[in-house]
Amino acid sequence: MNKIVFVTGANKGIGFGISKHLGLSGWDVIIGARNAQRATAAISNLKAAGVNVLGWVNIELNDPDSISRAANEIAKKYPSLSLLVNNAGIPGDMSVTSWDTQMIDIKATIDVNYYGTLAITQALLPVIKANEGRIVNITVPSEVSPYWHPLAYVASKAAQNAMMGVMAVDFEQKHIPVEIFSVHPGPTTTDLNGNMALPGFHDIDTVGKSFAELINDGKAHNGEFIELYPIVKED
Repeated sequence: MNKIVFVTGANKGIGFGISKHLGLSGWDVIIGARNAQRATAAISNLKAAGVNVLGWVNIELNDPDSISRAANEIAKKYPSLSLLVNNAGIPGDMSVTSWDTQMIDIKATIDVNYYGTLAITQALLPVIKANEGRIVNITVPSEVSPYWHPLAYVASKAAQNAMMGVMAVDFEQKHIPVEIFSVHPGPTTTDLNGNMALPGFHDIDTVGKSFAELINDGKAHNGEFIELYPIVKED
């Protein structure tokens, strides 16, 4: 039986890179996306690269009904799912200082990056558990970096990191055959940061390949926070 992964936000950026390199390493891929046209284009590109894409699922992480529909569709169509990659997220307003950040922006960012991620994780946990699988969150450190620290985004990811840590302990204590861990890809050139390409940044193929190698390393990682490429300190 082939290994099946569902990657949220897989139509571009890091999610696309992860989907590509997991696919090239033997995983069957389900694309999570918000837009049919973008999902179709991504699937075409992935298949051209040699990836076996099973299909795509529409999911809006700020919409509980959308999350429920997506989880039900996956459970029905792909009951062998054994890996959930929580990659999708929004940046929030990265142009403002902490004291100028609007509450509406904090809420919108947390709704997607924390509440939405938690909701799809909870909804797909029965399938993941049945297949003794894994849940992986793409995130950033909770410790504040002096070089890059937009409040809405960092706060949402800190909450997501706490979610991972608590779930990991619960899985271990309750003897649930599931692993959950977090991966920080490091500075990566994507739309989220305006395609920034400064020293120490990597492209999505480099990150995707390293992520696939981690997933396929045969080791246990429950509760770990793993940095693929740590942030390079500025002089």
